[in-house]
Amino acid sequence: MPAPQAVEPARLMVETAVSAVLNWDYDARTTRLSQLYESAKLAQWNASTDIDWSLRVGFGSPLPEGSAYALGTFRSSPLAHRGKAGWDAFRWEVQAWMVSQFLHGEQAALVSCARLAEVLPEVEAKLCAISQAGDEARHVEAFARYVREHVPDPYPVTEALRALFQDALVAREWEFTALAIQCLVEPVALAGFRLAEATFHDALIKQIVVRVARDEARHVSFGVLLLKDVLPELSDAERAHREEFVLEAIELLRLRFLLTDVWERLEVDQAAGVRFATYDPGLAAYRRSLFSRIVPMLAQIGLLTPTVVARLDRLDLLDRAAARTVERMRRGGRAG
Repeated sequence: MPAPQAVEPARLMVETAVSAVLNWDYDARTTRLSQLYESAKLAQWNASTDIDWSLRVGFGSPLPEGSAYALGTFRSSPLAHRGKAGWDAFRWEVQAWMVSQFLHGEQAALVSCARLAEVLPEVEAKLCAISQAGDEARHVEAFARYVREHVPDPYPVTEALRALFQDALVAREWEFTALAIQCLVEPVALAGFRLAEATFHDALIKQIVVRVARDEARHVSFGVLLLKDVLPELSDAERAHREEFVLEAIELLRLRFLLTDVWERLEVDQAAGVRFATYDPGLAAYRRSLFSRIVPMLAQIGLLTPTVVARLDRLDLLDRAAARTVERMRRGGRAG
């Protein structure tokens, strides 16, 4: 796999050769893609005027204690000896880290969708891809403004996420780009936005993630429509290649949620912090919630194979709903 171009750390440049496709056949063939495009046109919003940017954030200010379950997580953490101030600092840093990664992910999705619009063979799919690119541009605008105005020390993109973006963009076949962004990054992001609405600490970011999540739900549907009829037609070798890509992507996505950057920022021993994030029941449940939408997504496109299920299980990323999905597939005799 080609290495990324050597540029300053704040940028990632990936060079690859892809085949741009222009299709002069404009007859509509996929009703659901047409409906999705119509829905996208009706659901546009303006990041400048539809968000109340006058809302106060107060980054770093004291927070409510939170649930007993969350407090239990903190009291068993490497930060417990720092008391309530340490608990508040941790929660603000996690929010800053999450919003920073949201921002980086939205830019990667923007670029990936522009790529898909270039290479997808059907005009309807191109329209959906470029409408998603417009959504992602709006998300980048909103998150970038929030970070710029309210996060004192934003986080760079995690190395794991950076590696996944590179893998998504370097591939010649468009299915890999769609797999990475539409079927893995987008479902995890959608779950993250839903959890952010419930757990973040200021009204402004909640207002942003609610609107972004509505768009992301369409994007996940677009991924299913793109891939559900393509992957089953591939050869065994081609499917195995894509399965391996999914396995590597799952590893990378999980790795970033061990919060290495946050532990470093809070001057906690990284090994101790990562060990805690790996085994703490509360943080493990949080990761399972984030990955909960990947299982039905992979099932719908035919890539929830026994190998993928085993990897998700080994990494403790199957919540109860996902486990039920897997069990239904087993009873139905479907291997993915």
